[in-house]
Amino acid sequence: MTNGIFVGGGGQDYGEKQYLDLGYANRHGLIAGATGTGKTVTLQILAEGFSSAGVPVFMADVKGDLSGLAKAGSEAHKLHAPFMERNAKIGFDDFTYQDFPVTFWDLFGKQGHPIRTTLAEMGPLLLSNLLELTEAQEGVLNIAFRLADEDGLPLLDLSDLRALLVWMGENRTDLSLRYGNVSTASIGAIQRRLLVLENQGGANLFGEPALELADMMRTDSNGLGQVNILAADTLMSSPRLYATFLLWLLSELFEELPEVGDPDKPKLVFFFDEAHLLFDDAPKVLVDKVEQVARLIRSKGVGVYFITQNPDDIPEDILGQLGNRVQHALRAFTARDRKALRMAAETYRENPDFDIESAIREVGVGEAVTSMLQRKGVPGMAQRTLIRPPSSQLGPISAAERGGVMGASDLSGKYDERLDRESAFEMLKERAAKAAAEAEEAERREEEAEAAEREYKAARRYSGTRVSRSSSKSSRKKTGFGEAVADVVIKELKGTTGRRIVRGILGGLFKGR
Repeated sequence: MTNGIFVGGGGQDYGEKQYLDLGYANRHGLIAGATGTGKTVTLQILAEGFSSAGVPVFMADVKGDLSGLAKAGSEAHKLHAPFMERNAKIGFDDFTYQDFPVTFWDLFGKQGHPIRTTLAEMGPLLLSNLLELTEAQEGVLNIAFRLADEDGLPLLDLSDLRALLVWMGENRTDLSLRYGNVSTASIGAIQRRLLVLENQGGANLFGEPALELADMMRTDSNGLGQVNILAADTLMSSPRLYATFLLWLLSELFEELPEVGDPDKPKLVFFFDEAHLLFDDAPKVLVDKVEQVARLIRSKGVGVYFITQNPDDIPEDILGQLGNRVQHALRAFTARDRKALRMAAETYRENPDFDIESAIREVGVGEAVTSMLQRKGVPGMAQRTLIRPPSSQLGPISAAERGGVMGASDLSGKYDERLDRESAFEMLKERAAKAAAEAEEAERREEEAEAAEREYKAARRYSGTRVSRSSSKSSRKKTGFGEAVADVVIKELKGTTGRRIVRGILGGLFKGR
């Protein structure tokens, strides 16, 4: 098969060779199996195959092992002899050791290039899920995004959202009349959740320069697809942040890429490791969005592959869209495990040569039950398969080698320095300063007027001179009706009390970013 990725197969007690057809690779896939059964190696060899075919890949490195894609494997490796033995068994005659073009990314900017987006790009739905907001709190957050759009207030980072929430708190009465109840309790809850997110390192995700998707969809000078690896070992300590970020990236691909129909090969393949984190305790509206994206994004030329321990972790409506499957061993120690094993077996096209449920329970490390889409997108018959060895290094590279890859990247320096252009924070700060200045000017004018009035009354009292009404009126500046109304408003709302409110509540909030 020329237009496919060799996955494995062959050998005694095993079926024919298994290939992942590139023409159907954008119809998504599943890599499942218990811990330690070989999912990471399967992920590694699929990434190698896509890269060799000129298809860029994005994947999260949860355990730190996938960095080995940047370095060729070696005959000195302790598994070299078993690798050669397996290659001979499965008929993999073209096997060679080689490295692949890798770009490292890291939300925290330590093990890869920083990767950011803006709050406006993420939107209120994903942000509400990230912050674990209630329905009422999510409603207030939606109002905040609506106000930002209407008033031209760019929401780039967490400081922008905090400033906007403060402004909403001070104007909640008017906002409640326009948009519904805006309570201080909901605003306070959102602010506390933002603080938790910041303590988890989430502030690093938001800001500029924001990620350009084109930087992930490149090929090198030899035509190999770029392998984008997100350092996720630290990120996994904040699983909701991890899942929300990957879902945002998937949504961005869906929204920005044009329709391409059924291409000869994908434009990008997206691997979603630890996929169960996306669906654990996720609200139905979010699960529905994932289902929609998974159903429609294949027409954009993007293949999505979910990696998880048990197919039962994936909602049934999404699982039904995953046509290419590699099922490593499942353990059945409990009644629930046995039920999940039985259901996993039922999703495969039957093979009269063996019992699928038994095979899934019995396959060893580096073996799997596979089913790949064939002509016209028909699921292939389930096959017991020996997974081929990786051509790149099995296991992580050193920190020095990682630094060398990052330094040689043509993206070095593009995302390293955070930008801080004028956004909602600065604009609201400017408004507060302007209001405070106007209040002080109004108070100064009133104090001057009151002083003049006192002088006038004192002069009248001590001189005994009577000032006529006409002369008193003529000595005062003529004022139109509009100016008189403005003076009254300023006097009532921007006097001493008003000035203190502006200084104490608005001005004090912007003493430093």
